[in-house]
Amino acid sequence: MISRVKAFLAAIVLLLGVMPLSVAAQYSPSNDAASLNQSSFAPIDFPDPDAYRASDGRPGTEYWQNEADYTIDVSLNPETRRVSGRETITYTNHSPHDLTHLWVHLEQNLFDPDSRGARITPPDARFSGAFEDGGYELSNIQVTRGSESRSADVRIDGTRMRVKLDEPLAADGGTLKLSMDFSFVQPKYGADRHGRLDVDGGTVYEFAQWYPRMAVYDDVNGWNTLPYLGQGEFYLEYGDFDVSITLPRDYVVTASGELQNPGDVLTATQQQRLQTARSSDETVHIITEDEAGTAATRPDGSGTLTWQYRAENVRDVAWAASDAFIWDAARAVTGEGDVLAMSLYPREGIGTEGNPGWEHSTEYVKHSVEHYSDAWTPYPYPVAINVAGVVGGMEYPQIMFCSVDARGRGLFGVTDHEFGHTWFPMVVGSDERRHVWMDEGLNSFMNVYSRVEFYDGDIQTEMQRLARIVTASMKGIGGQQASTTHADHIRRNALGFLAYRKPAAGLVLLREWIIGPEAFDAAFKTYIDRWAYRHPQPSDFFRTLENETGMDLDYFVRSWFYETDTLDFGVVGVSPAENGRAIVKVESLGEMMMPMPVQITFEDGTTEPRRVPAQAFVTGDVHTLAVESESPIAEIVIDVHQILPDVNRSNNTWRADDAGSPGR
Repeated sequence: MISRVKAFLAAIVLLLGVMPLSVAAQYSPSNDAASLNQSSFAPIDFPDPDAYRASDGRPGTEYWQNEADYTIDVSLNPETRRVSGRETITYTNHSPHDLTHLWVHLEQNLFDPDSRGARITPPDARFSGAFEDGGYELSNIQVTRGSESRSADVRIDGTRMRVKLDEPLAADGGTLKLSMDFSFVQPKYGADRHGRLDVDGGTVYEFAQWYPRMAVYDDVNGWNTLPYLGQGEFYLEYGDFDVSITLPRDYVVTASGELQNPGDVLTATQQQRLQTARSSDETVHIITEDEAGTAATRPDGSGTLTWQYRAENVRDVAWAASDAFIWDAARAVTGEGDVLAMSLYPREGIGTEGNPGWEHSTEYVKHSVEHYSDAWTPYPYPVAINVAGVVGGMEYPQIMFCSVDARGRGLFGVTDHEFGHTWFPMVVGSDERRHVWMDEGLNSFMNVYSRVEFYDGDIQTEMQRLARIVTASMKGIGGQQASTTHADHIRRNALGFLAYRKPAAGLVLLREWIIGPEAFDAAFKTYIDRWAYRHPQPSDFFRTLENETGMDLDYFVRSWFYETDTLDFGVVGVSPAENGRAIVKVESLGEMMMPMPVQITFEDGTTEPRRVPAQAFVTGDVHTLAVESESPIAEIVIDVHQILPDVNRSNNTWRADDAGSPGR
C-alpha cells in the first residue's frame, strides 16, 4: 500500500508541475483510482528464479541443503533441576561453498537475565522466563575430522555461537563432528516452550530448545543467525537423532522418536499394554490413574534408568519426564500404516463429566493424525505424543506440549493445532523466525477443516466467523502491520491475528471462493510434496499455487499478505432501462481486490447470483452489470452470506423500496 500511495503522490506532483493550475484542478479522481487499482494487479517482485528455486515454485535442479545428525547423552537431576549432557553433531556441507566457520544456536541463553530477549520482554509476558541461574554452561568444545580432534575456537554472542574452523569444510559433501558438554538449570516457565509443573505426587518436566543446535546455512541468507528472542520460533536442519536420557528410576520419560529399549525401562505389563494399544481403536491405559506414581509402574531395582530414543529425518527433538504420569494410547490409521497415538498427563489433567479433560486427549490426537493424513499427506512418524504440563501449546516432531488446564473444545483445539504443525513446519521446513505465517497460518488454515469435521460443522459458518475476526482486526492493531512481518517485529498483541488467523482466513477464501476446492487442494498437496524435508521461501509457496492452479493471484497475495489493505464493496445503484433490462453499478472502494459475490432478488421472489471478477476493477472503482428480467429488481446484496472481510457493510445492499422506484 505504501508504494501505491507514493506513486499516486508522485503523479500529483508531476501533474501540478507541468499543467496550468486551472487544468490541474480538473484532475479526475476516477483516473487516480484507476491508477491505484492497476498497481494492485501488478506482478509481485519475488526474487528471480535460479538453479536452486524454480520459476514454478519447485526446488531447482541444483537445490541443496545441509544435514545435522545428533548423538546426545543427557541426564536430569530433579533435586537441582540441572540438565547435564554431551552431544556430538555430525555436520555435512552439501552446499557449493567451502565453509570457514559454523554457527550454533544456544537458545537456553535466552533465560540469562542479561540476554537480549530478556531485556526486551516484559517479565509477565508469554515469552518471558529469565532467572538468575539461566543459560548454558559449555565446555570441552571440539571439532573432529577423521581421527583428529581439536579444541574449537568459539565466540558466543547471546543465543548464538560462532565456531571458527582451522581449515574450511569442503563443499559438496564435506563432513566434520562438533562435540561439546553442556548443562543448564531448567526454567520453571521457559517462554511457554518448556518448563516444569509441580503436581499431586510429583513434577512434570518438559524440555525443548534444550541442546545446542546447528543453524541453517541456505541459498537465500547464507547462515541464518537471527537471535532467539522468544516470540520468533525456529529454523533447523534435518537429520537423525540418537538420544539417551537418564533419570531416577521412578520417572517415566517420553520423547520424539521410538523407544529403543522398552525391556529396560518398562514393566512386562506396560509392554503388553502398549502392544495391545498398537492395534486398538479404543484408548488403552499403559499407566492408570490408580497406578500413577506407584512403585509398581517401574522395573525392579534402584538408582537410575536410561531411556534411549531414535528419531529419523527430523529437525528437532523434545522430551518430557514425570514421576506422576498417567499414560494411555491407541492406534491411528494414516493410510500408509498405523501410528501409536499417546497421551501422558498428571491427575490434574482429568476433567469432569460436563468438562472433559485429558482422558480424551488420545481421541483428539487420533482424529488429528487421521484427518490431516487423509486430507493432505500421511503422517510420517511412528508415534504421536501429547503431554500435559505448564506449556500452553507447543509443537515438536512427534511430541506436543499442551496445557494441563485445557478442557473440552479448548483441549481439542490446542491438540489439533499442535499436531497440525507436523505438516508445517516439521515436514515442510519453513523459516519460522522470518516467515511465521508459513507455519502458523498454513496450519491454522488446515485446523479450520479438521474442526469442522470433528464437530460436524460447516465451512460457511467458519468463513463467516473468520470474516468477522479479520474485519475487526483490520480496523484495529492488526491492520497496522502485514502478515509477512518477521515474527520478532510483530506487535505482541497482534501476533495471533497476523500470524495465525489472517493467513488462515486468506487461504480459506482462496480455496472456497477464489480458486475452488479441487484445484486448491491439488496445488496445496503439490507444495507439501515438493518441499517435504526441505526449506521453502514464501515465493515458492505462491508460485506453486499460481502455476498449479493456472491463476494469477498476485492481486490477492499482495493485498492479503504483503500489505495492510482493506476490502470495501458497495452497490452504487440501479438504473431502469428499456426492453426488460436494468443497469446495476457496483464499486470497490478499498485497496483489496477479490471476486465480488452479488445476489439479485426480483419482485417475483426469484434470485440470480453473479460473480464479478476481481479484474473488473483494474481500470476503475465502478463496474456495470446488465440484468435482464421480466420481473423488476427488488433487492441487490453484495456478499449475502458475509464470508468476506468487508469493512463497511452499510453500502452492500440496495432495495427498490428505499430507492423510490424499482429497477427493470
